Amino acid sequence: MWQQGQDRLKNQACLVCKRNSLGKKPQYRDLQAQGFSLRQAAQALHVPRSTLQAWRAYQESLDEHPAVVAFFQSSPGLAFLHRLVLGIHLVCTEIGACGIRLVCLLLQLTGLDRFVGASYGTQHQVNQQVEEAIVAYRREESARLAKDMPAKAITLAKDETFTGGLCLVATEPVSNYIVLEQAAHARDQDTWHMLMEQALAGLNCHVIQSTSDEAPGLLAYVEHHLGAHHSPDLFHVQHELVKAVSGSLATKQRAAGKAAAEAQATLEQMQEQLQNPSDAPEKRGLGRPPKATASLEQVAQQADAASREYQRISGQREQVARSIRALGHAYHFVDLERGVRRNGKLIAGDIQDQIDTVRTVAQQEGLRHTCLERIDKAERMVPKMQAIIEFVSGYVRRQVSHLD
Repeated sequence: MWQQGQDRLKNQACLVCKRNSLGKKPQYRDLQAQGFSLRQAAQALHVPRSTLQAWRAYQESLDEHPAVVAFFQSSPGLAFLHRLVLGIHLVCTEIGACGIRLVCLLLQLTGLDRFVGASYGTQHQVNQQVEEAIVAYRREESARLAKDMPAKAITLAKDETFTGGLCLVATEPVSNYIVLEQAAHARDQDTWHMLMEQALAGLNCHVIQSTSDEAPGLLAYVEHHLGAHHSPDLFHVQHELVKAVSGSLATKQRAAGKAAAEAQATLEQMQEQLQNPSDAPEKRGLGRPPKATASLEQVAQQADAASREYQRISGQREQVARSIRALGHAYHFVDLERGVRRNGKLIAGDIQDQIDTVRTVAQQEGLRHTCLERIDKAERMVPKMQAIIEFVSGYVRRQVSHLD
């Protein structure tokens, strides 16, 4: 399959070389060796004589070893050059995120700009043809492989992205196959239905489960058109809890840390003044009575209280982080440590316990009402998460029974 993809790229992505003519230069040299004049060679190669003159001037001006020039002007060298530049585009701009300008820089630094056009416009043409070849290859390979595809029940993970405009995306998470990636003007249930129907056409599969966030259009599409079980993803449940509590606790922790540092600095300053009373300058004005200063014991108590407050808030924040992480461990219908099955009610109870812990911390810290509303929003997903566990357990039971 990979070789077929390379062949398609090689056939469809035309590499724009210096003078667009590296392929005919070896023929021109052969004609030169046979004693052809410039005019006769131009007629034999079906190119203008001025082009042959430009070829000869270009070859004479090349700042490169003659053996390297001869290699890249040969048929094997030209084929290697095509594969190299196409590979650079595939890895750097498609798999990676380097961009075309860095491809141009790479060609310049390696000296390949002597044989390949390294301007942005030239390489943009190459990159465009590479992308077109990739899209065509995916379309043709999907159609070819779908013919012999065995029937399969699949799960789809769906979402909307907004980079460069609205785009609807659906992925089969086991194979990581992108079933749908399509620009759209809306994300309502009818748009999802229309695009997904086209994407699933020809694929011998049946969607039994769909996981996503709680976008109304997605939920309506799954319920009214797809007819599959909808599963809320774990990320958005955890994300709601993070937005509800973590930011506010972090702000309080920073404030408590600053207060503790200032109280400790005040204590150390007073201790130093008591140890060296002669070094403490009199700052009060003439005729003013001295201000009442706090005793060393009072300042020490304040510093200790500030430190304990900082430690308390830090502990609360760590407790919230542990509870949010624990949701991922609880959300399994198999105990990962003991390897035994867990029922949906037990799992829902474990998830509910972690959410209750987060709510208790939020109430103790006096967080805003909007924070508690976010926690309630995450809590509303618990019955759905329990339903998922029961759905998966039932599906596994049916599959095992079919095996007899």
